Amino acid sequence: MAQTLLMPKATAIWLVDNTALSFDQIAQFCKLHPLEVKAIADGEAAQGIKGLDPISTGQLSRDEIARAEANPNHKLKLSEPKVRVPESKRRGPRYTPVSKRQDRPNAILWLVRNHPELKDAQISRLVGTTKSTIEQIRERTHWNSANLAPMDPVTLGLCSQIDLDMEVEKASTGRPLPTAAELGATLQSAQETERLTPSYEREEEKEKEIDADAVFRKLSSLRSAPKDEDDDQY
Repeated sequence: MAQTLLMPKATAIWLVDNTALSFDQIAQFCKLHPLEVKAIADGEAAQGIKGLDPISTGQLSRDEIARAEANPNHKLKLSEPKVRVPESKRRGPRYTPVSKRQDRPNAILWLVRNHPELKDAQISRLVGTTKSTIEQIRERTHWNSANLAPMDPVTLGLCSQIDLDMEVEKASTGRPLPTAAELGATLQSAQETERLTPSYEREEEKEKEIDADAVFRKLSSLRSAPKDEDDDQY
């Protein structure tokens, strides 16, 4: 990994304040323009930045600074780091054990059907396959399409549930919410909802529609019944 200077502008401020190096030497070491270093020296730039001592961070030695001060043509060089950080390996496609590779087409079919929002690159990361295989399964042109059955990749052990949830969340970010038609539900139109009346109003209307004559006939029959019983006793 290429060695780079930490906080170059803060380092330039410290070198301007604490050394007799030229602007060109500081600019070359800190990867800045000489005019920018001059502006720092004049107090016109980087006023709110605190200087960083490159000697304390192990990026520059006192002997190197002394050689550069004695020779204006000398270019400052970073000190060799005491600890070597290994380079990060480029992450390739997910490795799939040989015993489970035959289940990948079934897992791809499951992902295509149950999570159509996933991109081919995301499916490839989850189950360790190629985009051409995913396209063949989408278009039903895979050589074994007739025998494929959708199977959950988590159950098959091709990926973890956390990885699957993360990819689904990434794919769903920024997507519009599903409409009522997509969810299978239909909303009543405004005209239909305006025609609806509260239940208590419908009950009042029913009470008004009751026939008044029928009520009086029922009352008169109840009054005449006791009189007929008295006549029978005498």
